[in-house]
Amino acid sequence: MTEAAELPPAPEQAREVFGDRFADAVRYAELLAEAGVQRGLIGPREVPRLWERHLLNCAVLSEAVPEGVTVCDVGSGAGLPGIPLALVRDDLNITLLEPLLRRTTFLTEVVELLGLDHVTVVRGRAEEVMGKLPPVHVVTARAVAPLDRLATWGIPLLRPYGEMLALKGDTAEEELKAAATALSKLGAVATSVLHVGEGVVDPPSTVVRVEVGESPGGVRFAAKRAKAARTGRARRRR
Repeated sequence: MTEAAELPPAPEQAREVFGDRFADAVRYAELLAEAGVQRGLIGPREVPRLWERHLLNCAVLSEAVPEGVTVCDVGSGAGLPGIPLALVRDDLNITLLEPLLRRTTFLTEVVELLGLDHVTVVRGRAEEVMGKLPPVHVVTARAVAPLDRLATWGIPLLRPYGEMLALKGDTAEEELKAAATALSKLGAVATSVLHVGEGVVDPPSTVVRVEVGESPGGVRFAAKRAKAARTGRARRRR
């Protein structure tokens, strides 16, 4: 078995970003470097750059998230960006959505260990939970899929006038252009590329923002959502 490299000390920026939760952020980084590698959730080569490339890169997403909203982190994996976001924003109500059992087991352990009372772990795929989970204000995602495919999973989970925030790399602009038609069909009314974390991460994190109108997911998903809601009400009456 490949041994993980040693986790480097937390950079000074981490103390500033995580504040009172800095000790919890350090513990999370240690869990990723140990159990995360052992369980195949992250590669051993990622350990030396856990802080800059992963924790801080995700934590600065908080700059783009409104206050006091509900968030669903789609394809949360090892908890990125959901866990760092939860550590810096206790005003948010966050759901970590992940289909694989070994990942949801890890996420549940992390949430309990760090006392993240405002975080819920749900096992499932986005297309399976629509209508079962309450629609959210914000959907987040990182390294899950190309934007057009990600949008078909994430946008239907939004409430009207919500937004999807996807952490992307250098190809953000190209992905956005390529996905324009698909996004329009899914009910997107505005898109933009943001850069967050200036002075914290270098280069700053790139975020694609997709804002939706009154029908997240478009007409087809509106009908599916209404059917799921009716089914839910019928079950509750039994």
